[in-house]
Amino acid sequence: MPRITLNGTDFNYSFAGPEHGRLIILLHGGRGFGDHRSDFRAYQPLAGEYRILGFDFRGHGHSSCTPPYTFKQLVDDIEAFRQHFAGEEEAVIAGGSFGGYLAQQVGSHMSYMIAEADLLIKYAITYPEKVSHLILRGTAPSHHHEAEALSTFEARLHKAPNASIEMVHKVFSAFEDDEEFRLIIFALKPLYVETYDANAGLKSLRNTAFRAETHNELYSEQEKYFDYRNDLHRVTAKTLIIVGDQDWICPPSQSQIIADRIPHSRLLVIAGANHSVQHEKNADFLKAVKELLEG
Repeated sequence: MPRITLNGTDFNYSFAGPEHGRLIILLHGGRGFGDHRSDFRAYQPLAGEYRILGFDFRGHGHSSCTPPYTFKQLVDDIEAFRQHFAGEEEAVIAGGSFGGYLAQQVGSHMSYMIAEADLLIKYAITYPEKVSHLILRGTAPSHHHEAEALSTFEARLHKAPNASIEMVHKVFSAFEDDEEFRLIIFALKPLYVETYDANAGLKSLRNTAFRAETHNELYSEQEKYFDYRNDLHRVTAKTLIIVGDQDWICPPSQSQIIADRIPHSRLLVIAGANHSVQHEKNADFLKAVKELLEG
């Protein structure tokens, strides 16, 4: 995969699409263990018409481990990518979950955005003039979603027999080291999809970089308590919010809060899908994305 140095960090990224296509920047989820590969696969069918750009955040995947690991720094990195690949043009920003949080911060100033929720929200609020459309997948407007996720976990214990409530608390706080991080996510993995393949889950996690330091910094007391609810009215981009009706960690109620507060946004709840709705219901997901971008 190609690499690029921006903001003093060596980033791993993927790029596909026609030279003059509209740019879609993908923001992945997973504080400390996510990377861009999964979302890039989900959006790749759009590469015939759009330029698709995905990258691993600093301290994630195959990008360099270059502090600081803060929401602000990650949003600055997103803007550096937009400037490099789009110049002064607006971009479509796409992602879900943690990426969506960041996207929301930017969107109150961007034209197109599809989010991995935390980062996407943050980006949309910070750079609204750079976003024309915002797409938020399986995300939340504040840290308050964690309490609801804990309740959902308790109701679905049977789906993850090797997991415990203490493990979920670590997901929202800190891990001892990379090995504990990997083992806990493996135990929780069945909660993220409605049909779980244990062998595929094992293969996926063996090929995933787990960085407890990055995760712990992004869940530190300074970063953990994000809350964009009172700023969402500032998002000027045309916004699509997509969530699986079975999403356990960012339940549909959280997407409803976002939809209620972003003017003229559309909320789509997809039946039979969980947190990985972009893969579980890929055709429905991409149909909604295209309707937004072509409308």
